[in-house]
This record gives sequence, structure tokens and C-alpha cells, in this order.
Amino acid sequence: MTETQAGDAGACAATSGAGSGAGCGTVPGEDPDSLSCLMAQAALGHRVLLAALLAEIGLYPGQDRVLNALWANGPMSQNRLAAVVGIDMSTMTKSLQRLERGGFVSRAPSPGNRRISVVSTTPEGDALRPEVRRVEEELHRRLSDGLTPEQVETLRALLGAVRRNVCRETAASPLPAAELPAAFTASRQPAV
Repeated sequence: MTETQAGDAGACAATSGAGSGAGCGTVPGEDPDSLSCLMAQAALGHRVLLAALLAEIGLYPGQDRVLNALWANGPMSQNRLAAVVGIDMSTMTKSLQRLERGGFVSRAPSPGNRRISVVSTTPEGDALRPEVRRVEEELHRRLSDGLTPEQVETLRALLGAVRRNVCRETAASPLPAAELPAAFTASRQPAV
């Protein structure tokens, strides 16, 4: 377990008190049941759980999204892949280096422009597809434990609305792209 994963696991464990808000309300004046605190705890818990499930198949969080983008769209330039996944180029480069070391993707110069790197899955990467699907299903099962199908659909709709709000706000942000998290700057980058 990496240092970040260990820190995330500790923070997530601190939030596990049912409805207590423990771990988030430690800042004086912060409401542990505020939307912001609940979103932060849920996002952290999601990341910790996803990391644990992906580790079982030799992947890191985010690499599943890279592979899914390639499976859905076929080979594409590294820049286009970063835009599709919604991450910056330095993060994409690091992710692809790890995926290449694992033998799951390959990069080759584009026949039309040798300065552009085209990313493809390998047979080993394609063989991970059922395992990634299994991880996604298990993640969904654990995230929705105790919820009815109707509640899951309501949650999906509500999170979709929150995502639209956040994306709209960050797109209109006066901050330069360098000061925004990578997930929000990808929409500002031209696709190549």
C-alpha cells in the first residue's frame, strides 16, 4: 500500500461512524453533515474502495477509465485520450507509462504525424476487460448496498445534477487552467 493509499484508508476509516460525520467535522465550525463534507467523505471512500478493488487486478485508480476509453473508441492519440478521460497530459503520461510496464497498452508514432503518439490496448490489456467489468459491478454493488433500485436512480440523477453544476462553475472560473484541478481543465484543452 502506498503512502497516499494508507493516508486515504485512515481518513476513510475515520469517517466510518454511521452518520457521525467523524473525520470531517474536526475543523472548528465545519458542519459534518454539510453537503460539502458529505461529498468529500463519499468521494474519498469511493477512491479508497476503487483502489483496493483495482489493486486485485494490478491496476491503479484511473487506469480503468483509460482502458475503458480505448475499448470504447479504439486506438487514439495520447492528447485525445487525455481529453476523453478528462485528465491533464502529465497525469496521462504517468498512467500510460504504468500501463505500458504492465503490458496493457502500447504507444506508437502516428503514421500521418510521427510527433503524435497513438495509444492502443494490447492482447494482455484486452484480456483485463472482464476483470475491469467485474470490479465495476462489485464497486456498484458496494456503493449501493442498502439502497433500493429507485434510490440508486435518484442518487444517479442527483449526482448528475451536481456534476453539471460543478462543470458549469469551473468552465466559467476566472482562475487560469494551471490553478484548477486536472479534471476540470481537460474540458478547456483542445482535442488532438
